[in-house]
Amino acid sequence: MTNRILIFCALAFSLHAADTPAPASTMQRFVAIDNVCAWPNLTLLPDGSINTTIFGQPSHGQMAGAAECWNSPDGQFWTKRGIPAPNEPNTNRMNVACGLAKNGDLLVLCSGWTDVKQDIRPKQPVFRDAIIPTWVCRSADGGKTWTQIKRFPEAEEGWSPYVPFGDIKQGADGALHVSCYHGKYKTPTENMKLGPLRSWHLRSDDDGKTWQPVSIIHNTGNETTLLHLGGTRWLAAARETAMDLFISEDDGQTWGAPNRVTQKNEINGHLVRLADGRILLAYGNRIKTGNQFGVLAKLSSDEGKTWGEPIRIGHTTTWDCGYPSTVQRADGKLVTAWYAGSSEYHARYHMAVAIWDVPPK
Repeated sequence: MTNRILIFCALAFSLHAADTPAPASTMQRFVAIDNVCAWPNLTLLPDGSINTTIFGQPSHGQMAGAAECWNSPDGQFWTKRGIPAPNEPNTNRMNVACGLAKNGDLLVLCSGWTDVKQDIRPKQPVFRDAIIPTWVCRSADGGKTWTQIKRFPEAEEGWSPYVPFGDIKQGADGALHVSCYHGKYKTPTENMKLGPLRSWHLRSDDDGKTWQPVSIIHNTGNETTLLHLGGTRWLAAARETAMDLFISEDDGQTWGAPNRVTQKNEINGHLVRLADGRILLAYGNRIKTGNQFGVLAKLSSDEGKTWGEPIRIGHTTTWDCGYPSTVQRADGKLVTAWYAGSSEYHARYHMAVAIWDVPPK
């Protein structure tokens, strides 16, 4: 099953004052997968193809649906490959973290929501009755077939289950690392409202079969992704009201002070190390003034300490957008995917992709 695709190139966008437009000749943009809310997570597979793991329904989580894997040889044309986490009736599997195991298998950690009333409290809004536990999903054939381990660490009493997010990364010793977040219940017998959210660092020493919480990254953050800087050094990008970066010098046992690197409502970030050694941070823009909705990126040449001016990757016509994810192809080009509720070129949910050249140093 191939996607329905609409190609667009070098569109002129309204930029806010700090945006740096990428040269038109080096940026191609596509509607890559139509009619999905997506929240894409890209993984570069050992054969050089690109996997995206998405939520396969045109809804911001208010309907049943599964996590889906799609594959592309280059980021342009996408084919649906498999279902890592089939959803049970009246549930969705929409929250994922993805990456490669040490043995090359594709891993997806996946949770979501149920629309079934819980005994402890009254019926909640649609698909917000409870967070369902995370499954550990594994594929040895590039996402075509999957097994699930339906066990994951339980959160402490009074806190919601862990919700996975971002990339699964391998450390220097071969262990796997990921981030999850959760929230403290405010009035669990009345509603599902969560108080403080916090993001965690988790580790697997058996190539992704089991996971253990290691440390809190952000005491008031939620969706967080990790990047291995080498040795025992890690960089984490955490969503709060903006993007906060954290450094660990001891393999994620402890984390330093936050470094805020975006404006308020520039959120849902992703980190990738480029072939030239720089780090790319891509993030969504949900600022409601000045026609700014869309996706931006910044580059760092000093391991995340300082960042250049924002680069405009994509533009949308709604705040319901973002969650970018980027990989670099063997030819050096970047492939960045994000989701949009609508845009100037497409009026409904879709996964958009930009294929672009790395700006010179």
